[in-house]
Amino acid sequence: MKDRCSMVRRREKKTKIICTIGPATLNLKTIRRMYEAGMDAIRINTAHGDFNQYKEIINITREVGEIPVIMDIKGPEIRTRIKSSREARVGDVIVAGIGDEELNFSYNLYDEVDLGDKILVDNGAVGLKVVKKEKGKLYLQVFYGGIIENNKGVNIPHKRINAPSLSQKDLEVIEFSKENDAEFIALSFTRDANDLKNLSTKIGTGEQAVIAKIENYDGVKNIAEIIEESDAIMVARGDLGVEIDYEKVPVIQKDIIRRCNQLGKVVITATQMLESMVNNPTPTRAEASDVANAILDGSDAVMLSGETSIGKYPVECVEMMTKIAREAERMVASKIEMNGYINISQTVSKSINLIANSMPIDKIVTITRSGYTARMIARFRLKQPIIAVTDNEMVKRQLEIIYGVEPVHIKYREARDIIYNTAQILKEKKLIEDKDNVLFTAGIRTGQPHESNLIEIHKIADLLGVSLSK
Repeated sequence: MKDRCSMVRRREKKTKIICTIGPATLNLKTIRRMYEAGMDAIRINTAHGDFNQYKEIINITREVGEIPVIMDIKGPEIRTRIKSSREARVGDVIVAGIGDEELNFSYNLYDEVDLGDKILVDNGAVGLKVVKKEKGKLYLQVFYGGIIENNKGVNIPHKRINAPSLSQKDLEVIEFSKENDAEFIALSFTRDANDLKNLSTKIGTGEQAVIAKIENYDGVKNIAEIIEESDAIMVARGDLGVEIDYEKVPVIQKDIIRRCNQLGKVVITATQMLESMVNNPTPTRAEASDVANAILDGSDAVMLSGETSIGKYPVECVEMMTKIAREAERMVASKIEMNGYINISQTVSKSINLIANSMPIDKIVTITRSGYTARMIARFRLKQPIIAVTDNEMVKRQLEIIYGVEPVHIKYREARDIIYNTAQILKEKKLIEDKDNVLFTAGIRTGQPHESNLIEIHKIADLLGVSLSK
């Protein structure tokens, strides 16, 4: 009974919640409680930990349920390398390099930075300025004081650094992801479409979907080609707010979400959403507004980072996200522009939007191979639940992060009675009822992708020959 009540609560929420798993949550009991509270996917940040830990996280997650896994790789990211934490006082000059200096970096910046360039550590907690370059060493003067710790992120605002798009560990993570059927690989600091093409080449025949993380100036500048090349976009506001002026981040967030919605690309808003709940049992009112506005903007999913990886209240964070999401969803509306032609599925999705808003439809069922049609329908932010039926288990789990979509894995066979057979199975699974008016869409007698060419509307009792008077 408890599991059923939990599933009912989860269905009431359309926005998907992604949780980063770390030391605070790496146990079966906590992950299960977060799932019951509304967690839809988990993220593994491979900038930390090792493969034994990643394997443990995946094993526990799979034991809890069919929860998609996002492997977040470092990409062209730069981090500090320091033997022990040190205090940096304003005015101090620190010698930096890639060897045995006071401060070392994971990538040699010597030839890529100029005098006067700013180097920010740990999301800008420590600010350094290049005041001298000599014999492979950088002399950095502190202008924001703080503690410099090992393995913290490094940003050089308004500067493209030509670090390799994939490190050696990234390549190992990609192979690990394929071997362990992780559903997504998220590329940090995506700069352009070439970074994504390089990643796709390494994935090869794997079924992993690619998430492009937008967190630097190049990513914003090249957003159109990045959206086109990726399967999903993550607006990673922490590093983005360091690389780009703070006041510009909200507008950039809204623009990226709008672009993704228009094209039916999954979009995730991330970083510092409930940051104060790392140490406190409740969020600030501003954080609650931030989460709600991300949903109202059109985010498919919202993500928790430190809140659930190292925070004291991971389950409470998910519960709070769920409450905020349910409330915000009452005001969510489609912002899709209805002009232009892309393909058949895209056009059919427009028709479904019009039908769903003009007649009493209880549920929408899309029978999909790749999940594309489900994404095209979901972008309209319909009030009705969208049940996406697929015969591919990986696709089913990938669909878990799309707004308003409840994916179902069914080994259907394409035939004239596919709608009837699907309805029977969905009724057995208690996903539809005899009294429901259901809109079905599918691709019939076509082998081409993105060609859902059928719309049928049925009262389930009539379709299955059931009398409602019984």
